[in-house]
Amino acid sequence: IPLLRRALAMSKRPLLLFASPWTAPAWMRSNGDVRGKGTLKGKAGDKYHKTWANYFIKFLDEYAKHNVTFWAVTAQNEPLAGLFTPPQAPTIAFTAAQQRDFIAQDLGPALARSPHRTQLLMLDDQRIHLPHWAKVVLGNATAARYVAGLAVHWYLDAIVPPGCSLEATHKLFPDHFLLYTEACTGFFMF
Repeated sequence: IPLLRRALAMSKRPLLLFASPWTAPAWMRSNGDVRGKGTLKGKAGDKYHKTWANYFIKFLDEYAKHNVTFWAVTAQNEPLAGLFTPPQAPTIAFTAAQQRDFIAQDLGPALARSPHRTQLLMLDDQRIHLPHWAKVVLGNATAARYVAGLAVHWYLDAIVPPGCSLEATHKLFPDHFLLYTEACTGFFMF
């Protein structure tokens, strides 16, 4: 929080912050650990999914107490990486259908009921998953009304041309923005 306050104070224009979760607490996860491959226990609409959605609101509430607000949150950082991560990586696996249902039944309504004007971003993973992921989530009218945009990572961009992923997705869902949210160098050892 002190670093965020310093950055906000130094900026000549407002900074738009977004947050992206890596994992739920171990007791909510199918593998009983915050690390490794695992999903949220149960299914959308149940106590685990509703509680996880409420964690988002509690996170926003606690930062708001320190006058730090978030422009957006993502539903999950790299949801498909949860199927392929090294054993020590903290992540939750979601399929596109699971993310759609979590957004439609739990996270979207929780954000809408909250006092926060925080927008919701979906995917937050490689663009190789587009436009399929967008069709599944945004093809559902309930989920689509809660989603402002799509968060995309760049690591596998060389595999899929932008016309087949970003442009195709934009043509299908022009009212939802596309935003690169994660990138780094040195990802590939070679």
